[in-house]
Order: sequence, then structure tokens, then C-alpha cells
Amino acid sequence: MEISNFVQIDEDSRESKYQQIVKSIIHNIAIGNLEMDEKIPSINSFSEELYVSRDTVEKAYNILKERNVISSIRGKGFYIARTKLISKINILFLVNKLSSYKMRIYNSFVNGMGANAQTDLHIYHCDETLFLNLLTKHKSSYDYYVIMPHFKTEKLKHISMTETVSQALKKIPENKLILMDNALESNENQIITVYQDFENDVYNALKQGLPKLSKYKKITLVYPEESIYPYPRRILRGIGKFCAEFQFDFEILDQIYDDMIVKKGDLFIIIEESDLVSFIKQAREHEYELGKDIGIISYNDTPLKDLFGISVVSTDFDIMGETAAKMILNKERGKFKVPFNFIDRDSI
Repeated sequence: MEISNFVQIDEDSRESKYQQIVKSIIHNIAIGNLEMDEKIPSINSFSEELYVSRDTVEKAYNILKERNVISSIRGKGFYIARTKLISKINILFLVNKLSSYKMRIYNSFVNGMGANAQTDLHIYHCDETLFLNLLTKHKSSYDYYVIMPHFKTEKLKHISMTETVSQALKKIPENKLILMDNALESNENQIITVYQDFENDVYNALKQGLPKLSKYKKITLVYPEESIYPYPRRILRGIGKFCAEFQFDFEILDQIYDDMIVKKGDLFIIIEESDLVSFIKQAREHEYELGKDIGIISYNDTPLKDLFGISVVSTDFDIMGETAAKMILNKERGKFKVPFNFIDRDSI
């Protein structure tokens, strides 16, 4: 087969030649010119037929292999690997951690994109090096890059951005980059950003619950200072701002301790689910009744917290994923702040 019968290179195009090759092969699979398991030319033969460099063809083939569009068999050559998903939008979804919250965002995003998209999920564990390696590996391989920017320092503190990550993101075309969950100060409106405003969100959510919170004498925030998956300190600042404005006695603990002193009239705001479980066990041991003797507010809602009547302050994870998908499909740009609410249940 002469590949030049199907693949054309436009010398006047501003699009790189390797990208033209990638799109042309995908298009010809979609319209039936190339079929599954059909052999295609070697890199050397392809470059000779189209009068392009070997490096250009190799780069195009590598991208097609990453997308599972073609496969290579040692000693035999390259073959069309699949045809069913070829015409879909290919999306790389980079998440900082695998949690129930992040999966709700991912699932609502996938559902919002519908059958016309293939979304590949990768976890980078708040690690800058792993994130950069993933981005480098999949550079130019996807139509869109959905990124939740949360990183950690060497001291396990939260940081939204590093200089190296910032430079890497600038290499992604603005019309292909979607930032989710965490907005960046340098972000322009050309980039899709669907985010929470951690400091002001938690402050305003607690204000919603002020009529019920005012019965408590003291508010204790259980905020892990050092964590494998650190939380933004803007959460801490927002809660501190609320307590200062409304004159609550305020204390910060980094975890729930086994020998911790818990008094009637205390209200605990708890970030980590493991601390929430530990605290509820202690409350039961003291025979304290939640919502009457002591209060609990958890950060981020889950179905189990709803089932057990735990009050929360939380963003709407489903709306976050749905909105990002909608903006991609409608080719919108700009920022959208996701609703964040105080949800009153039986624990306060």
C-alpha cells in the first residue's frame, strides 16, 4: 500500500507535519480507507513516500501507538490496532489523588462528555516529578488535557503550582487545557477553569450555618499539617477568618488523638475521613450525643456522611465535572466557580 494515496502533507499549513500525519491516518481509519489489522508502511518507507524526515514519521507513529491507534510487532512492522474509537475526542485526565471526591468529578465529567470521548485517567499523587513525567510522556497525544493542580513540597505542605509545572503547562495550547478544582492566579480567561475558591467558600459556607453554630463555645479544626495528600491552607485561613469575625474560641489540631479531651459544647470541623471515624468513636465512648452535646462538621460530602447524618461544608463535585464537559463540548472559555454549601444534618 502506498500511504501517499491517503495521507497528504500541506507544506503551507501552520500545523506540524507529524500532527498532519496523525490526523490524516485517524481520518482515513474513520472513513474506512484503512482497516483494523491492516499493515501500514515502515517508518523509513513512509518518509520516502511523503518526502518527510524519518524523525517526523517516528514522532507521528509514537503518538498513534500511545493512543492505541496502531501497534507494532517486532520483525513484522506496524498495523492498525483499532477502529471503533478512532473518531472520538481523546482526553488525558490528571488527578492528584484517587479519592471518592475526585472519582465523582471524573465520573460526572465522563458522563457529561458522552459516547464521543475517550478519557484516560492518571494519578500523580501530588508529586511534581511524576506529574511532569506523565505530561512529557503524553505530550501531543491528546485533544484535551484536564488537570487538577495540587502539589506537595518536600515538607509535605500543599502548593498549587511550581515554576517547573507552570512552564510545562504553558506548552499546552490554551484551547486544549482545562484546569479543575483549583484555580491558578496566572490563569487567563482563554483557559477553561472550573474551580473552588477554598478560603472564601468555606468562610461563606460556615456563615450559612451560623444560626446553628452559635450555640457552641469552641471550634476546633482538625487539619493535617503534613500529609501525603496535603490540603490547601486556604481552607484553614477561611475557617480562621470566620472564627475571628464571629468571636469563636478557635483551636487547630493536626489529628484526632486517642487521649484527646472532648468537652460538651465543642464543635469540631474535620478534614480527613480517618479523623472523622476516630472522633465519632471517641464521642460514643463518652456517650456524647452528636448535635446536642458536641458538634461535627466534615469537609467534603459523601453518600456515607449523608447516610449517617454528618453535616458538611462541600463543593458540588457532580457540577464540577459536568460543567467542564459542557464547556469543552460547547467550545467555551473562561472561569466557572462551582457552588459550595453548608449542608445541615444531625451532627450539629
